[in-house]
Amino acid sequence: MIRYAKPTTVDEALALLGEGAWRILAGGTDFYPAQGSKPFRDNVLDINGLTALRGIAETDSHWVIGARTTWTDLLRHPLPPAFDALKQAAREVGSAQIQNVASVVGNLCNASPAADGVPALLILDAEVELRSAAATRLLPLPDFILGNRRTALRPGEMVTAIRMPKPAGTSAFVKLGARRYLVISIAMVAARLVVEGGIVTDAAIAVGSCSAVAKRLAGVEAALRGLAADCGLADAVQSAPMAELSPIADVRGSAEYRLDAAGEIVARALLTAAGPMNDHMVAA
Repeated sequence: MIRYAKPTTVDEALALLGEGAWRILAGGTDFYPAQGSKPFRDNVLDINGLTALRGIAETDSHWVIGARTTWTDLLRHPLPPAFDALKQAAREVGSAQIQNVASVVGNLCNASPAADGVPALLILDAEVELRSAAATRLLPLPDFILGNRRTALRPGEMVTAIRMPKPAGTSAFVKLGARRYLVISIAMVAARLVVEGGIVTDAAIAVGSCSAVAKRLAGVEAALRGLAADCGLADAVQSAPMAELSPIADVRGSAEYRLDAAGEIVARALLTAAGPMNDHMVAA
């Protein structure tokens, strides 16, 4: 017999997860399309009643996004400029109706290479909070998403929050698709810059849809540190290594096109993050 449960407390949900195998239903925007017309074969644990997991909190050292927080919740919450890339990504997650119900954590657990939220969370050094009835553990985001549709979730666990150390700087997100809206990415980039006295003191760049999981570009980040925060950043990107990327060819684009596009939109994201004075360069 297939079971359906809708707990109202986190402890109740964790107790149920400890009893056997469940498919977790959050917003449902990926759950139902993946199910299609097939009959249900798995127990369904509906966590939409867990109001304690919805919302964004600030601690002395971190920002914490609860597992039931929607993309619309994120867009409406006042956050520092380092989160601008994440808010820009939020506007790319389907339509407004999808954003109203889809959760930020669900975007991670779905583990699609084209998940819009992952690059923006990577540049914030996000870590994932996983709880079971027995323990709580924290995993850096790169250790949580293991591959296409694969995560490090263990039996009996659920993600309860995303935690980010309070980030400095400003950020931007650029997405390339076959059309402007409601599209799966060909490539996408999130970039965060810390600029002091007109010089880049720190940089974080992540690219999605160009490898099995979104990747930080350590070589590009290193090449940018110490440079003036001006249009020269784009030139530095063109000569910096992007060995982390391993794009595939599919109906949306060839591997070669994705690599070329990644370099271009990394430069655009950086120029946007560097400041309003560069908006004309991004448009060009």
